[in-house]
Amino acid sequence: MPAVQTARPFDAEGFRQILAEENEPRWLVDLRERAFEAYQDLAWPRRDSEEWMRTDIRGFQIGKYAQSSAEEIAALAPPQPFLSEGVELAGQTISLNGREKSSHLDEAYRAKGVLFGPLLDFAKSHGELLQKHLLTKAVDPTYDKFAALHSAFFAGGTLVYVPRGVVVDKPLHILSGLAENGVDLGHLLIVLEPGAEASVLVDTASLPGATEGLHCGATEILVGDGANLRYVSLQDWSKGVWHFAHQHAVIGRDASLQWTIGALGARLAKVNQSVRLAGQGGTSQVNGVLFAEGKQHLAYHTLQHHEAPSCRSDFLYKAALQDQSRTVWRGMIKVDKAAQKTDGYQRNDNLMLSQKARADSIPGLEIEADDVRCTHGSTSGRVDEEQIFYLRSRGFTRREAIRAVVSGFFQQVFDRVTIGSVREALGQAVSRRVRDYD
Repeated sequence: MPAVQTARPFDAEGFRQILAEENEPRWLVDLRERAFEAYQDLAWPRRDSEEWMRTDIRGFQIGKYAQSSAEEIAALAPPQPFLSEGVELAGQTISLNGREKSSHLDEAYRAKGVLFGPLLDFAKSHGELLQKHLLTKAVDPTYDKFAALHSAFFAGGTLVYVPRGVVVDKPLHILSGLAENGVDLGHLLIVLEPGAEASVLVDTASLPGATEGLHCGATEILVGDGANLRYVSLQDWSKGVWHFAHQHAVIGRDASLQWTIGALGARLAKVNQSVRLAGQGGTSQVNGVLFAEGKQHLAYHTLQHHEAPSCRSDFLYKAALQDQSRTVWRGMIKVDKAAQKTDGYQRNDNLMLSQKARADSIPGLEIEADDVRCTHGSTSGRVDEEQIFYLRSRGFTRREAIRAVVSGFFQQVFDRVTIGSVREALGQAVSRRVRDYD
């Protein structure tokens, strides 16, 4: 009989527990050991570095957290899904505190070779496939302390693998829940082979009544030549959750990625998001919706890295802030010397719903090629009182008027979402948070 698992602290003893309990293949053990060595050697980020100077994590204490055992979450019920309401799904996985509760995939797609479900199970059954992709092409396990923490200790996650030329014409849904003081180090690996197509929806939310926790996750998206991925994620952790994530995509020749994120929850969020356009003719569209309230701090650092010629990238981030919240968006378009005929665009707009809210917007360009078109822009402003007056004169209450203005502000992003029910769900998630502003 397998040993009963206990909670795992983020130290040498907790790491030894993982190696002893998970019975993983040698290549994955080696990967973890390299990451744990980096985790021990790397310091926690300091505010004197450019990347962290606007994000204060001095209140974060890793010693407060430990990964749950499978037994501890067995009796917990997952949160209600949001993005998948009214959507016919090809499959769904559900996890709590980073550990899988259930998983299913329609047999029609399974018969075509689609793999969808617990990542670590597939690491054992399809090791040759995962060894090529897991933490090798997108996320760098030694980038910083949080990347190394995740890579050494992740205990769950999901694999989405679509073989060459296969079209998954219904969305795949991933639901992740976090209990009180829970820890989620889930890893998402999406691999689309050449000519494949898929849509993936990701819901993350705390359980009802849960206020605190830690999420330190990673998302790796590998889109093969001529493949097409639509990916939507909604982050809705409770307001006491520390949220750290590395989310990176690699786009092949003539491939396309549409990536939409909604960031509504967390006490503090620090997310590194990048797209590498590695094949000629690749395209990416990244859409961000941020809504901050209370004393939330949401920091998103984005990178559009053009490595190959004739690629197009389009990043649009919009943030609305109320109360004493703060957002930080730091975007960079990087164009390598070989990436001629690049078309890159990035924009960040901020709508201030409070005098005390703050939005930092830092766009940037780093261009080595000479035949490119790269532009960026940023705006920040308050709600126009004339618009509020006009809407109230038409019978709106003040709150209804503000909601209408906020909805209109985000509409450019919502219009890009191709699944109607998902577009409506994102709009509702934002609308329910709007209050009268000062």
